Amino acid sequence: MSSLRQPGRILLVSCYELGHQPLGLAWPKAFLERAGYAPATVDLAVEALDESTLRQALLIAIAVPMHTALRLGVRAAERIRRVNPVCRIVFHGLYALLNAEYLLEHVADAALGGETEGELVSLVQRLDTGVEPAPQRQAVLGRLDFPIPSRAGLPALTRYVSLAHRGRLVPAGYVEASRGCLHRCLHCPIPPVYQGRFFAVPREVVLEDVRRLVQAGAGHITFGDPDFLNGPGHALKLVRALHFEFPRLTYDFTAKVEHILEQEALVPQFAATGCLFVVSALESLSNVVLANLEKGHTRADIPVALAIVRRAGIALRPSFVPFTPWSTLADYLDLLDFVEAERLIDHVDPVQYTIRLLIPPGSLLLSRPAIHPFLGALDQAAFTYQWTHPDPRMDALQRAASALVERAAGSSEDAWTTFYRLRALATECAGLPGATGGVKAPAPERPIPARLSEPWFC
Repeated sequence: MSSLRQPGRILLVSCYELGHQPLGLAWPKAFLERAGYAPATVDLAVEALDESTLRQALLIAIAVPMHTALRLGVRAAERIRRVNPVCRIVFHGLYALLNAEYLLEHVADAALGGETEGELVSLVQRLDTGVEPAPQRQAVLGRLDFPIPSRAGLPALTRYVSLAHRGRLVPAGYVEASRGCLHRCLHCPIPPVYQGRFFAVPREVVLEDVRRLVQAGAGHITFGDPDFLNGPGHALKLVRALHFEFPRLTYDFTAKVEHILEQEALVPQFAATGCLFVVSALESLSNVVLANLEKGHTRADIPVALAIVRRAGIALRPSFVPFTPWSTLADYLDLLDFVEAERLIDHVDPVQYTIRLLIPPGSLLLSRPAIHPFLGALDQAAFTYQWTHPDPRMDALQRAASALVERAAGSSEDAWTTFYRLRALATECAGLPGATGGVKAPAPERPIPARLSEPWFC
């Protein structure tokens, strides 16, 4: 075997990271370069998979931090096997570990989850010295010695998501200040892998990464942490330092409702340091659904968190899972009523009204009896358990709403128009009067809150 230290012998592949320049390339690239390797990279979200590049690779590592990336990654791996049947294929990321059984049986030589970069380097070093590793399925939870993410050679920021604010598009960088999560929400893919642990990335590493992103043209930063407020002190020190160095730089982050309530006193300080909006997984207004997902908040907590963020001058951008086995048509209509009453129509990307509960292998939901009456077989190739709603109208509504939103996105329809068309659809599905009610016209030149140009939050 030729040395893996030769340029291009290792190929790092990203499939999709919510429209951002992928850390699934930048982190492992940095670890491997520090160990003396020279990996090539390709981001399939914006680049083509060149066959000559595939043929020279001896090891290909595919990042799969989410379900969409996994589906794309498996298709890429199948093509890689056809073009280069002798190379090693490693899947790494949350969904690699959850779906390791299928991956190892069909397309992968190793499946790594958690803090994987050090183990990836170790695997490369073993191969480079002629040690033949057995197929691996490994969760790695050791604390890493982080280098600065290596973004040299990655596609330019202008090819990725931007901040849309006040009529302008501003290139957005994507960083991590921490990885993993303290919490164990049952539907989330993080707890089965991280088991309630999180790891802070050293502040100076994050600061230097942001410096380089600003130099590359970023005017806004998204903190991609599963929850930025898992370590509130770490987060606050970081954004204060960023604001001191880059007073015009803005940012956004993700936080649980319960953390917004717990850290109410800190929220104005985030606003003062440039935070434009916070993404929060409200998921549902139904206490039954929230309890079955073990979200850690109730319906009554949601308007309180919303008020805390608004008082500080920060926008809240909710994400939802409206379709679960416990959700009702009344819940769906209630959600739409809430969004309208709280003036959140322009804060919610329409795709959020279509999300159906995903139950991957290893999901903590499988450990709870409440899901079992609805659960079907595991569809390994789709990487999820099938489930059926007890009310057939809900499954029909989910399919119709998804088709409506897909068409609306394809025609760049105003979110306001899409919202009222969804409401008419849901009202008709419920057999209530007013199903054909007209779409309310938005206020002329209404202020649109800050958002990212890529609508997929999860």
